[in-house]
Amino acid sequence: MSTDAPATLDAAGDTTPPSGAVPPGASVRGHSHGGQPNDARKEVVRSFDLADFPALTGREEEWRFTPLGRLRGLHTGKFTPAAQAPEHRIGDLPQGVTVTRVGKDDPRVGSVLTPFDRVSALAYGAVTDALVVSVARNAAPAAPVVIEVVGGGADGASFGHTVIELGESAEATVVLDHTGAAVLADNVELIVGANARLRLVTIADWSGDSVQLQHQKALVGRDASLTHIAVSLGGDLVRLYTSVEFADRGAEVDAYGLYFADAGQHLEHRSLIDHGVPDCRSNVVYRGALQGQDAHTVWVGDVAIRAAATGTDTYEINRNLILTDGARADSIPNLEIETGEVAGAGHASATGRFDDEQLFYLQSRGIPADEARRLVVRGFFAELLDKIGVPVVSERLLASIEARLSKAGV
Repeated sequence: MSTDAPATLDAAGDTTPPSGAVPPGASVRGHSHGGQPNDARKEVVRSFDLADFPALTGREEEWRFTPLGRLRGLHTGKFTPAAQAPEHRIGDLPQGVTVTRVGKDDPRVGSVLTPFDRVSALAYGAVTDALVVSVARNAAPAAPVVIEVVGGGADGASFGHTVIELGESAEATVVLDHTGAAVLADNVELIVGANARLRLVTIADWSGDSVQLQHQKALVGRDASLTHIAVSLGGDLVRLYTSVEFADRGAEVDAYGLYFADAGQHLEHRSLIDHGVPDCRSNVVYRGALQGQDAHTVWVGDVAIRAAATGTDTYEINRNLILTDGARADSIPNLEIETGEVAGAGHASATGRFDDEQLFYLQSRGIPADEARRLVVRGFFAELLDKIGVPVVSERLLASIEARLSKAGV
């Protein structure tokens, strides 16, 4: 089943914003939007206080795909604390990069991200400090900054907070690599200064008993760019919500996602690209593969173009490849436009099995059927793996994908 659609209009067939829309400039702790694009239709709670969020039932639109019973108490606040929190392993840092721990009274903590769901608020309230990765103004380290987040066990819940900030005209690649076992709820704030360039690669390659719910929020400055690459392979349940806000004109975001769900896994990616200022660009490309009984993936891509965001150019696309029976992919692109003065806006989604013509082409050239199928899957992911830009990471992820394909006999 596939859908390819141009920019969507409201039910009346025009781009008139509905009554009750959040006005441009509405702020919570110094930043404007940060809710979901449907906050034009309902009030969205944004708060650092867990008590401001009602208990989850699973009937909420933003939680209806997530199996709450598998969250180990992260949605209720009733959990056993982990005996050992995930460890942050940091190698040699390039010149111009510092990594420190700061208290929650540091002005950078909470300057970009205000929780708009219950788990994010729980994570914010549970931490006492934050890890801050700072790249100095005009710095351009040649080597990537790799932060390994290694879980110490899934016996109880743990929480985290990370801030990544790039000074004006800085350029850097940062990798957040999650491995081991953990039950983790955490928040990540990205501050991209004017004319800066950040490439963030975030990897969830947990062991099979792990659960992670993470909210990442980025604020991208004038003429700055963010390349965001999210990879989900391991874990029992991983739910990553990425939201992006533009601080000023000329900002750009390229958001790429790659996920591969095996039997029983639930991998969920949600994104909000919030265009609130003029002349910004965004491009969202997510691809997923699924195999095995009850493998489940969810992608919900929201793009909001506010009334003030004239000249916006945006597109989002999601592709899913189902390799075996018993797997399910949910894919929902949403585009809300409050102005008719856009450079371009559209979205697309498709979910299906192998392309028979591709398989026939390869087999007609003497390639056995099993190898032909593996080649199709490799090709499906190759473009996004190349976006990572860190060869040792790309090679490791490709090897993990190959191992999964071999296990299933694909």
